[in-house]
Amino acid sequence: MANDASTVFDLVILGGGSGGYAAALRGAQLGLDVALIEKDKVGGTCLHNGCIPTKALLHAGEIADQARESEQFGVKATFEGIDIAGVHKYKDEVVSGLYKGLQGLIASRKVTYIEGTGRLSSPTSVDVDGRRIEGRHVLLATGSVPRSLPGLEIDGQRIISSDHALKLDRVPQTAIVLGGGVIGVEFASAWKSFGTDVTVIEGLKHLVPVEDENSSKLLERAFRKRGIKFNLGTFFEKAEYTQDGVRVTLADGKTFDAEVLLVAIGRGPVSQGLGYEEQGVAMDRGFVLVDEYMRTNVETISAVGDLVPTLQLAHVGFAEGILVAERLAGLKTVPVDYDGVPRVTYCHPEVASVGITEAKAKEIYGADKVVALKYNLAGNGKSKILKTAGEIKLVQVKDGAVVGVHMVGDRMGEQVGEAQLIYNWEALPAEVAQLIHAHPTQNEALGEAHLALAGKPLHAHD
Repeated sequence: MANDASTVFDLVILGGGSGGYAAALRGAQLGLDVALIEKDKVGGTCLHNGCIPTKALLHAGEIADQARESEQFGVKATFEGIDIAGVHKYKDEVVSGLYKGLQGLIASRKVTYIEGTGRLSSPTSVDVDGRRIEGRHVLLATGSVPRSLPGLEIDGQRIISSDHALKLDRVPQTAIVLGGGVIGVEFASAWKSFGTDVTVIEGLKHLVPVEDENSSKLLERAFRKRGIKFNLGTFFEKAEYTQDGVRVTLADGKTFDAEVLLVAIGRGPVSQGLGYEEQGVAMDRGFVLVDEYMRTNVETISAVGDLVPTLQLAHVGFAEGILVAERLAGLKTVPVDYDGVPRVTYCHPEVASVGITEAKAKEIYGADKVVALKYNLAGNGKSKILKTAGEIKLVQVKDGAVVGVHMVGDRMGEQVGEAQLIYNWEALPAEVAQLIHAHPTQNEALGEAHLALAGKPLHAHD
């Protein structure tokens, strides 16, 4: 049917990553006739080169750390090193299983899947390798790729991107990570667990700089304790090859040498040469501009995911894709509240948050109208058992709702589900305090923090 120019789909989706396939699945579920076009593999960056494989590496690193440290728990184990081929086998099996499941889902929903390179050819059509796919509406979801800096050429050998790092056939002895955001600190954490001597270079004054400053400082303290080095507040100047690696020079003249340089300065949108501008789609620095309902300035075209200037997270792509499908199906839709999106950095320890930072809250409400409380995980039984350190920080509008939850510690990503309910339902501390949290759990720490903020602390000092 896709070869027949007389067939007009309700929705033609260019890009089968998180945003694109979520729109396809939800659209088909709502009775839309959907075509999904993907040049590589459905699942996109998250499944094949991002969220899933990186977390598999991090879990392998966690197992390595547990083996090294087992004796402190009364367990005698021997750590004999990292079998990188075995790590990749484990990682690839996780990805492969999820990929097969996703392929099955798309087939079961009767989405027309078209494999090939697509290009927007009109406001209502996409050309795919010589075929024209017509639709009443087109959704652009072409995602992102790792970015670099002017003059910094990624060669895939000594100077690598996150894509290369996921397939590296060895554990580097030394590594420089350029960029202290989510991607950078996750790879730094995994490599350190594998035995690499790692240095992170971040031009801004903190690691994970978009997080609350308290979370950044806690992570920096934990990284120092783990032996992960970092240089903050000075920008990158240049990189050059040495006899057996790479030398990085900063703007202040300081130099760092390592076997490999991972460029982890973020991801840029995939939009060049795809016909977007030719069809009148408004753009800014490669991003497609959209309104709160993911509509572009062209009536028949929407865009989602890393292609648009919103949070570059898979679950944001899911939400945006579902929003577009439901809007086109005639359902009432609500724009995404991006402050209400849970954010997790899966390094060791984990950094998790939802809502706004204390600094942002003060900017919005005024410094005298903001209350912040820190609950140390030292008072939490399960965290003691796990031997993890960290804090839960709550940001509240005085006498009002909790507008920010910021957590640092192992497994804090698993606590962010309740945190997002607290923020999105505009809960008062007293309302959360009256909920009974299971003991002993780390989740209990979230309850204890709200007990303290409500003025009735239990396992915390007044």
